[in-house]
Amino acid sequence: MKVTRFCPAKVNLFLEVTGKRPNGYHELATLFAKINLGDTLTVQAVPAEQTEISLTLTGPIGPMLKADQSNLACRAARAFLEHFQLSAHITMTLEKHTPTGAGLGGGSSDAAGVLLALCEIFKKDKSELLPAAAKLGADVPLFMYEDTFLKGEGIGEKLTPIPAGGPLPWLVLVYPKTVIPTKEVFARLKLPAKETSLTNASNLDKLITYIRCASPLAGWKHLLFNRLEECVVPFTNSVRNVLLDLRKTNTDAVLMSGSGSTVFALVETEKDAKNLVNKLQNKERIVFFTTFHRSLKDENNGNKDTSYGGGSPQSVCERNV
Repeated sequence: MKVTRFCPAKVNLFLEVTGKRPNGYHELATLFAKINLGDTLTVQAVPAEQTEISLTLTGPIGPMLKADQSNLACRAARAFLEHFQLSAHITMTLEKHTPTGAGLGGGSSDAAGVLLALCEIFKKDKSELLPAAAKLGADVPLFMYEDTFLKGEGIGEKLTPIPAGGPLPWLVLVYPKTVIPTKEVFARLKLPAKETSLTNASNLDKLITYIRCASPLAGWKHLLFNRLEECVVPFTNSVRNVLLDLRKTNTDAVLMSGSGSTVFALVETEKDAKNLVNKLQNKERIVFFTTFHRSLKDENNGNKDTSYGGGSPQSVCERNV
């Protein structure tokens, strides 16, 4: 049986670091959002007496990665078989478009895509695999959910889906062709004061309410936040230059995603997004525009629109925010 899946990337609309565990992992309060940039994964699998796993990488990012057993997609396939005590021949093709080391969760999404594809092929319950997904990487469980928006707590593995009304803004993403090791970013981090964390926890709740209610971007763009910017921007010229260029265009809904290096801007119309891409594009960076990734669950709830135009926040939502 063959299954093909789209593996969406993500951005963080909010990211605060609330503490550090004895094992060195950091506690987070974050809002993940899946986007329509991503990779295309094809998985074929048949039961066999002895396990064999192979991976072929294509697409613009494929040649930059290793297709051996150290690849997270191969590790995910092996984790699936070990969890269910199966053996199989698994052949995977991954068309890579999401840059690596970019704060977009591309490898984690691919790993989750492998787990979900194998669940479909072998008729297994995906919810059984959440602990195994978390062992592969803190962001992998995020992509096991269908939802577009999820609040993340703990080290990012405690997830709460956030139903979102439409319409939503467009995104312009700028990848400055810079890989930033996450370990180095957190090594520079100074934990915020408790009062600051409490204020930001309140801001995250406000942001979630605005998104639930499909409020216009102007009402919530000031709540976008990423604590890790202070650990990256002063030390990485390419990221700092992107932020400065975006702000020169009078775009103030601008944020770095995750631990970097991608910076994104939220804009209200497709026309504005295309104009912004043209202004920012140069040989030192990759610039593209996209929308938030609407799942089948969203569509079944009537939320097919991914851009501004048509529709207004419900009055009850306006009272809540």
